[in-house]
Amino acid sequence: MLGAEQASFDKPDEVRTFEKGRVDIINVGGAEVGRLTFEPGWRWSEHVKPKAGTDWCMAPHFQYHVSGIHHILLADGTEFDCHPGDVVALPTPHDGWVVGDEPVVLIDWWGIIGYGK
Repeated sequence: MLGAEQASFDKPDEVRTFEKGRVDIINVGGAEVGRLTFEPGWRWSEHVKPKAGTDWCMAPHFQYHVSGIHHILLADGTEFDCHPGDVVALPTPHDGWVVGDEPVVLIDWWGIIGYGK
């Protein structure tokens, strides 16, 4: 069993930035946890796709939505909005974007390892 650990997004171990967004990463309990912040106008297929080099986001996600509205489009045509308080298990492939004028903030336990690199 692992010992107790504490980490804070106020002092991330790594920060990755991309147009209209950033991810703050902490290492805790042998895992990376990310806080993603997407500004109004952000869309994965416009602002992260060039770094990822794929047509769709190919990272699965398990996320808690802190603020803002995040619209999800799956490759099979399924669409839905994520709101503050939602917990979402998101399969691949998918796209996503900010709805409205409020930034989207998410806490992500999966798919963060290479995100935004």
